Amino acid sequence: MDLKEEVIKVIAETLEVGKEEVVDGKNLYESIGVDSTEMVEVCVALGKHFDTKIQASEVNKDSTPEDIVRIVKQKKENN
Repeated sequence: MDLKEEVIKVIAETLEVGKEEVVDGKNLYESIGVDSTEMVEVCVALGKHFDTKIQASEVNKDSTPEDIVRIVKQKKENN
């Protein structure tokens, strides 16, 4: 599984939505209607899954899956 697939899987599982609902090119608010509380849950889940710390200020409801993959990749490289 590549990094993008892993990120989408974590987001979908955390928010209890289908992976197909996490749409490329659309932010998470547009594609699945997340709110700020759910985004904190996503940040925590991503941090646990990838063993890194991701701040809610780095990943928010305006982030696209591509944005999140880029942030996770950057965090993993810096650890």
